[in-house]
Parts: sequence; structure tokens; C-alpha cells
Amino acid sequence: MKQTGLDEARLAELVHCFYAKIRADAVLGPIFAERITDWAPHLERMVAFWSSVALMTGQYHGTPVPKHSSLPVTKGDFERWLTLFAQAARETCPPVGADHVIERAERIARALHIAVEEAQSAPGAVPILR
Repeated sequence: MKQTGLDEARLAELVHCFYAKIRADAVLGPIFAERITDWAPHLERMVAFWSSVALMTGQYHGTPVPKHSSLPVTKGDFERWLTLFAQAARETCPPVGADHVIERAERIARALHIAVEEAQSAPGAVPILR
């Protein structure tokens, strides 16, 4: 694997910076606030997730797609998520590391968006009206 300048501490900084942006965002903040009341465990889980994704540490053991497929989000929400993530990555990571995690975030967002669209188009699904 190429040198990214990423380590556990840098990824923790990224995660905390990113979720500070999410929480302050007028569109995404309320979506998260409705679902997360205790941020410390969520942030810890997201550091483990990004450690697994970026450093291949295997720290994260979860199933993100089912947990996200029923969220009331649109393609625009995913685009906003990526914008905020890229901003946080550029602020906290060296350029090569930022590129590394942004590319992975784009893949993750595509996969989650597809899962959300499939869930919303399933028979009996309630359409998202926002």
C-alpha cells in the first residue's frame, strides 16, 4: 500500500472534524440528531470503521448497509455528506491521505445510496418527501 500519511490519530481527527461539520449542517445535522443521542460511542465506532477502510486494520465489525438503507436521505444528501467529508479530509490529512479516504468515501456513498434507493422503491416502502 502506498504511503498515505494516515494513522489512527489522524483518522480520529478526521472523524471528529467531519462529524462536527455534520452536526452543524442545516440539512444533515437534523437527520443525525434524530438518530444519535450519545455521540461518543458513534464517533468511536466511526474511527474503527475508517481505520478498517483506510488502514485495513479490521477494527470495525458491523453492517453499515442495512443500518443506512432506511434513512430518509436523497442523492443530494449523499452529495452534501461527501462535500463535508472531503472538506474534513483536506483539513486534517496530508494530500495523499485525503485523496485515499475521499476515494473510499465516494465508493461507500455510492453503495449506500443504491441501498437507500432500493429500500425506498421496494413494495410497500414509504417514499421520502423532503
